[in-house]
Amino acid sequence: MIMPESWRTAVITLSDKGYAGLRMDESGPLIKEIMEGAGYDVVSMDLLPDEQGMIENRLKEICDREEADLILTTGGTGFSERDCTPEATLAVAQKNAPGIAEAMRYASLQITPRAMLSRGVSVIRGRTLIINLPGSPKAVKENLEYILNSLSHGLEILTGTAGECAEEDMKKS
Repeated sequence: MIMPESWRTAVITLSDKGYAGLRMDESGPLIKEIMEGAGYDVVSMDLLPDEQGMIENRLKEICDREEADLILTTGGTGFSERDCTPEATLAVAQKNAPGIAEAMRYASLQITPRAMLSRGVSVIRGRTLIINLPGSPKAVKENLEYILNSLSHGLEILTGTAGECAEEDMKKS
């Protein structure tokens, strides 16, 4: 079985102001810190503008070249006219994995009613899981902490390295 430290993770921050050098990216480095602290291998960090074509191209490149098992995006999930991360993510998706995004919104709603305004999605392309996180560092931390324990098992299933879930559940009974 693959251990979490071998899960290759790409981090992509989506921000027009960050890309233009007008705002410091705090969320991307925070994701890197959290994931490395949990034993994941952060293999790339990108900062892109809110340009759907650029986002789609980078997502496809990482997935199709099998550069990462997991892509975590941050930013571009709100209601702003320029926010297009979910649309770019859905455009490259081969399978939907809505439970992750739903769980993050549920957990965030326990903290703030504004969580319902997040449009982030979670999908699969090839053997890569893509998860959209909000843009604020506080929301990134809260969302990642909520889903982190389940990510490794999901990645094991996606990459074909998981044991039989039913067998493991039977042993626990």
